[in-house]
Amino acid sequence: MDEKSDAETSAGWFSAEAATFGDRLEGAREAAGMTQEALARRLGVRLTTLQAWEGDAADPRANRLQMLAGMLNVSLMWLLTGEGDGLTGPQTTRAPLTGTAILAEVRALRAGLSGLDGRLERLEARLSTQDAVDRPKGAR
Repeated sequence: MDEKSDAETSAGWFSAEAATFGDRLEGAREAAGMTQEALARRLGVRLTTLQAWEGDAADPRANRLQMLAGMLNVSLMWLLTGEGDGLTGPQTTRAPLTGTAILAEVRALRAGLSGLDGRLERLEARLSTQDAVDRPKGAR
């Protein structure tokens, strides 16, 4: 049996395969030494809202995502996908990002979202076409 080093094990701790958005949010909040109540108050949201985010029952809006990343000293991309500057394992924090780094990351994220938007449009068109083919002749 292959044994991995602690560094190898913790490297994927918060990856998309190992953790959800809520897991990463909770881990970053705890690493920052904040309670749910304190973070909710700083964000200007209800405690139940933050709990829903951490429980993956709801997703924050874009402006709250940006605030979360800044307050928790992790990148926006890391919060969303587990990739980029964030926690590598339990109780590990990163230095705050500069405004230039955040702007570069927002641009990269926006470019990635544009590509996903195009894929969604193509899939929707294929689904519409397939739905028309699958529909009974009298229902068209």
